Amino acid sequence: MLARSLAVAVLATTLALTPAAAQAPQTLIINADQGRDTISRHIYGHFAEHLGRLIYDGIWTKQPSGEWRIRDDVVQALRAIKIPNLRWPGGCFADYYHWKDGIGPRAQRPSVVNNNWGGVTEDNGVGTHEFLDLTQRLGAEPFIVGNVGSGGVNEMQEWWEYVNHPGKSPMADLRRKNGRDEPWNVKFWGIGNESWGCGGNMRPEYYADEYKRYASFLPSYGNTRAFRIATGPSDDNYAWMEVLMRDAGRMIDGIDLHHYLLTGTWAKKGKATDFTEAEWAELMQKATGFDELLTRQSAIMDRYDPRKRVWLIVGEWGTWHQGEPGSNPGFLYQQNALRDALVAAVSFDAFNKHADRVRMANIAQTVNVLQAMILTEGPKLLLTPTYHTFEMYTVHHDALLLPISLDAGRYVNGDRSMPAVSATASRDKAGIMHVTLTNIDPNQARTINVSVRGQSVSSVTGRILTAPLMTAHNDFAQPNAVHPVGFEGARISGGMLTVQLPAKSLVVLELK
Repeated sequence: MLARSLAVAVLATTLALTPAAAQAPQTLIINADQGRDTISRHIYGHFAEHLGRLIYDGIWTKQPSGEWRIRDDVVQALRAIKIPNLRWPGGCFADYYHWKDGIGPRAQRPSVVNNNWGGVTEDNGVGTHEFLDLTQRLGAEPFIVGNVGSGGVNEMQEWWEYVNHPGKSPMADLRRKNGRDEPWNVKFWGIGNESWGCGGNMRPEYYADEYKRYASFLPSYGNTRAFRIATGPSDDNYAWMEVLMRDAGRMIDGIDLHHYLLTGTWAKKGKATDFTEAEWAELMQKATGFDELLTRQSAIMDRYDPRKRVWLIVGEWGTWHQGEPGSNPGFLYQQNALRDALVAAVSFDAFNKHADRVRMANIAQTVNVLQAMILTEGPKLLLTPTYHTFEMYTVHHDALLLPISLDAGRYVNGDRSMPAVSATASRDKAGIMHVTLTNIDPNQARTINVSVRGQSVSSVTGRILTAPLMTAHNDFAQPNAVHPVGFEGARISGGMLTVQLPAKSLVVLELK
C-alpha cells in the first residue's frame, strides 16, 4: 500500500511539473476499420545467452548438490509478460557451443571456457534439456542458434535430429537414453550468429553459400519443419541484406538483424543512470531512427520477396551502457532506467508499424545482462522499467494493427530534433481497442486529441509509467521506484478522446 501511495504521489508531482498547456494540442487519428496486418506476439521475444550472470546465477541457481535449478520467481515474472519465445545459447557464444557437451549426466559433462564473455569456465550444467525444460515452463517457443563458426554441418544436423526426430534414429535414441522420450518439436532455428563478426568474419557471399549448405541438412520430422533463420546484417549494412536476399533468399524463412542503441562511442559508452538531457536526447534520437532502418532494410527484402514471405527478425536489440561499477566488464551487467523503458516503447512502435515484415524480435537480454527485464542479487529479484514496458505492450500481442495518422510534435535539444510522441493502436480478438502513447520529451507534457474512425468509443481506462526524474530506476533498496499506476489523464467528450500525456511517460489505454 505504501509503494502504491508513493507512486500516486510521484505521478501527481509529474503532472504538476509538466502542464499540458505548455504545448499546442496534437492529433492522433485511428482508422479502426482499416486494419490489415497482425502484430505478431513474437515481436516481444527475448534472448538468453551464456553471458555473465544470465544463465548461471540468473535464471538458474546452483543447489547444494551441485546441480542447477530454474528459479521459480524468474519463471513467474516472465510468464506474467507472456514471453512468446526465447533465443539461446547466443549470441557470440553460439558459435563456440558444441551441444553434445551439454547433454547426459551432469557430472560427466566437460567444462568450457567462455572466451567471448569474461573468460570464465562453465560446467555445462545448463544444456539442451535444461533450456527446453525452461521454455516449456514459460510456455514460450524455443529459438535455437546453431554453431556455424566453429562447428560443422553434421554437428548441427545431429542436434536438429536430437530435438525433433519422433521415431527411431541414432540421435533420437541418444535423447531417450538421456531421459526424454518425445521430441520437443523445435522449429525456430538460427544458422549461425553475426557471421560478419564474432561468428566467423565472413563476407556476405561466403556466408550465403554456407547458409545454403547448412540449411540443406535440416529435414522435416513429423509435423516439424525447420523455420530457417539466417544471420542478417548489423545495423545499416544494407549490402549484407542485398547479397543474402539475392543469393539465398529462396531458402530463407527469417533474417536476423542486430541493432543496439547507445550514447557516446563503443569504446566509451554512456552510463545507465547518470546522464544529461543531451545524452537522453541522443539515445531517443537513435530510438526514433529505428523506423527508417527497418524501412530501408525492408525495401531491399521487398525487391526479392514482394509477397513478404521472409520474416525480418530483430534478433538482438536494446540499449548498451557502461557496466555497473565493480561488476566484471565482460558480464555486461547494467542498470535500467525510465529512459530505457521509453526507448523500448518507441522501438516496439517501429516494429509494430512494420508488422507486415517484422515478425519477431529478441531484446538483449532477459536477466542481468544489458537491457534486462529482471535483475537478481542472491535470492532477491527486481523488475526493471523495461519489464513494465513489455507488460504494458502485451495488449498488442497477436492483435490487429490499426493504421494511425499521428501529429507527433517535436522534441528539440540543442541541434537534435525528433518526433516527441510515438504510438501504436490495435484491436484484440475480443474486439477491444488498445492504444499505447509515449512522450519522449522529458520537459513538456502533450495534449493529444484522438479521433477514432470506423468504430464508436464510449469509455476509456488506462495506466501510466513515468517518474519525476529522467534517471529514475529500480534497485534492491527501492525495487518499485518505477512501475505502472492508474492513469486519469484521458477523457471522452463529444465523441473526442483527449489525452493529457505527461513528459517522459508511457501510457496504455483501453477503449470500449
